[in-house]
Amino acid sequence: MKLYYSPGACSLAPHIVLREARLPFTLVRVDTQTHQTEHGADYYRINPKGYVPLLELDSGERLSEGPVITQYLADQVGNHELMPEAGSLARYRVLEWQNYITSELHKAFGALFNPALDATAKAVYSAALAKKYAWVCEQLRGKQYLTGDNFSVADAYLFTVTNWAPHVGLDLSAYQDLQSYLKRVAARPAVREALEVEGF
Repeated sequence: MKLYYSPGACSLAPHIVLREARLPFTLVRVDTQTHQTEHGADYYRINPKGYVPLLELDSGERLSEGPVITQYLADQVGNHELMPEAGSLARYRVLEWQNYITSELHKAFGALFNPALDATAKAVYSAALAKKYAWVCEQLRGKQYLTGDNFSVADAYLFTVTNWAPHVGLDLSAYQDLQSYLKRVAARPAVREALEVEGF
C-alpha cells in the first residue's frame, strides 16, 4: 500500500495506524501548498480533493478520509484493539470518538489555520476548542486511552490533531489528564517511529 501524506498533517493518524498494525507500506510526501508529490506529480490528478491522507491499495484503488482509512487498515489485520469487532458496542464507541474528533476538533483547527480569518474570529474558535478539550480531558480521567486500556484508531487521530495546538496558539497545558495522555501516546514505539520519519 501507499500512503500519501504531509508531515504533521492529519495523515499522521493513518501513518501511526499502519505502523501499529505492522502493515507493509510506502510513503509519498505531498506538498499541500503546491499540490505536488515529492516526485513532481500533480497531486490533484491522484486525489481530486487535493488533501491528505490518501491510501492507494495494492489493487490500485484509492481510499480518502482519514477515519475511513484507519478503520480499513485495522480491519485488514483483524486488530480488535485498534478497531473492535463489527457489531460490538466497543466498535461504535471508537466510531463515536472518530466522528467527534473529525467534526468538533479537526474542523475547528482548520479554521484556526486559515490566514484569512481575523483575530476576533480565531478567538471565538479557540475558546470553543478549549471548552471541547475540557470535556475531552474529563473523559480521559482514569483511562489510559479514549475508550479504556486499549489504544485505538481514535487515539491516533486525537493525538494528531491535538498536536496542532501550539501552532495556532491554543494553550492546553492546564488539562493535566490530556497532557498525560499525550505523553503516553507519544511514548508508543509506532508513534515514535511515525514522528521520526515525518521529521519530528
